[in-house]
Amino acid sequence: MPAGFDEHAAELGRVIAGLTGALDELREIARGIHPAILAKGGLVPALRALARRSPVPIQLDVQAPARLPERVEVATYYVVSEALTNAAKHASASAVYVLVDTADGVLHVSVRDDGVGGADPARGSGLVGLKDRVEAIGGTLTVHSRPGDGTHLAVELPADLDEQSSSR
Repeated sequence: MPAGFDEHAAELGRVIAGLTGALDELREIARGIHPAILAKGGLVPALRALARRSPVPIQLDVQAPARLPERVEVATYYVVSEALTNAAKHASASAVYVLVDTADGVLHVSVRDDGVGGADPARGSGLVGLKDRVEAIGGTLTVHSRPGDGTHLAVELPADLDEQSSSR
């Protein structure tokens, strides 16, 4: 702001603070909303829809049961969604590889891109939020992202199929 517009600068600061607060509230609300395709069709069609909408080409390999416990499907969906967003927005990736499979009651999710790497959970809230979401249901999230070597998210989630029927 040019000199002499102090009152306008203060008002602009208040507007920016209000908009930032509204955006933060909207993000909190959106975290609780699941896409209809996930609720109705399950993880496979939901991940296919994410892949179709991605501006970066996706190789998707899902070797998981038709339905998993809801909390596992939701966490997996958001991990893949955030990873695809990051690959397109920050990594300058030309391809992303997504593998989802189960073994011994554990769902394994691997999202690897060929981008610039250097992703650091300490620098942004997206990866921290994902880690919190995954850990809240007893899972683990690991980020490997050396500069120049792309980014790899590895997630393990408990996928006890016995509780599947009680969670729907």
